[in-house]
Amino acid sequence: MIDVAAPRRPEPAGAVLELAPAMGAEAAPDWAGALWVGAVDLGSLGGCSELRLQDAHGYRRARLLVRDGAAVRGFVDLETADGTLSRTRLEEAAADLPRVPASVSTTTPPISVVVCTRDRPELLRKALHAILRLDYPDFDVIVVDNAARTSATRDLVRTEFSDARLVLISERRPGLSNARNAGLRHARGDIVAYTDDDVVVDPGWLRGIAAGFEQASDVACVTGLVPAGELRSLAQGYFEGRVSWSKAVAPKVYSLADPPADMPVFPFCVGAYGTGANFALDRRTALSLGAFDPALGVGTRTGGGEDLDMFTRVILSGRSLVVQPSAVVWHRHRAELDDLIVQARGYGNGLGAWLTKIMLNPRTARMALVRAPRGAVYFLRNTRAHADGETADEVPRNPVMAKALRTELVSVARGPFNYLLQRRSCRRRRAA
Repeated sequence: MIDVAAPRRPEPAGAVLELAPAMGAEAAPDWAGALWVGAVDLGSLGGCSELRLQDAHGYRRARLLVRDGAAVRGFVDLETADGTLSRTRLEEAAADLPRVPASVSTTTPPISVVVCTRDRPELLRKALHAILRLDYPDFDVIVVDNAARTSATRDLVRTEFSDARLVLISERRPGLSNARNAGLRHARGDIVAYTDDDVVVDPGWLRGIAAGFEQASDVACVTGLVPAGELRSLAQGYFEGRVSWSKAVAPKVYSLADPPADMPVFPFCVGAYGTGANFALDRRTALSLGAFDPALGVGTRTGGGEDLDMFTRVILSGRSLVVQPSAVVWHRHRAELDDLIVQARGYGNGLGAWLTKIMLNPRTARMALVRAPRGAVYFLRNTRAHADGETADEVPRNPVMAKALRTELVSVARGPFNYLLQRRSCRRRRAA
């Protein structure tokens, strides 16, 4: 990846600019639509006439995140021949992208980075190396070893990472919310930034987070861009097209005082705010809201929803949530169909559980019911528009898409039952 946090020296005329992949590939591409994935800063092109993609064997196309210094312009997909790209073709494609003003932080508040993990040392190793190379002057890292079945995480951190900024803590209670809360309690920074163990953070990630908190005086949560760092399989391609937080390059501020006109069910919006792989909270606000709901999240019966729940609660509290695209985290999507199905099941389960929590609260239930008719009309219009497009035609023919969608929808229906069971278990545990 190109470090866009600091100005790059332009390449001399006639030079070839080398681009590294966003994440090292775990295997060769096995899909006709595979895309080499990376990033390019237009300010680094200088006089180069050609760009060479590292580790591009087997790829016929490339997807580049185009940046102009600290400004994220968007994505371009280009044909590649023998791992090379024409600068002229890149600039032609980039010219069609919107021009976004750069959002640069003027302060560098202390930030605690929390990485929750469970028995995945190989993924964690790569994530930690990238985090410790961040271009930010004041941050610490908390690794939360959640309900570990082995000593692999502890052994990795103690034997391979001697950085004084990094600390390992253990949370024996299973569940991502419990792990996130443990990190929140141990954080020393005024801002707590969360990411996962299957990511590679961009060098300027925390500067983007800090810039997001400067967008308004009442910002309590900042989320960022989470694009695929690898698109070598059909399952990864499907997932990348399915989620919105991998493509949201427009900065936004969400506030209950200024509801967006194009979101009729606001603030009960799925996917609009971001995802749990890349977000940060004002520590005091998160604690005042009661932290994360232990009845939600991976590792529990509900399988997810704790991030969406927190995003919504921040907005409902009267604070602002900022989507800051310059805070980039590259995510390794599930490459195999079986793993994708497991993920779809968790997403559906978590969504159903979160909706149940909304309806069990009198205040949020009233708000949701008032918005339901407009939301239904909006959903039907978008579904009709989607059905008229090319994407809908691919769904019934594609077994990956069809099975994943079916699994997710069925799991939404199971979410309410699982949430009630998990909430009862949490209450019993607290009573004990």
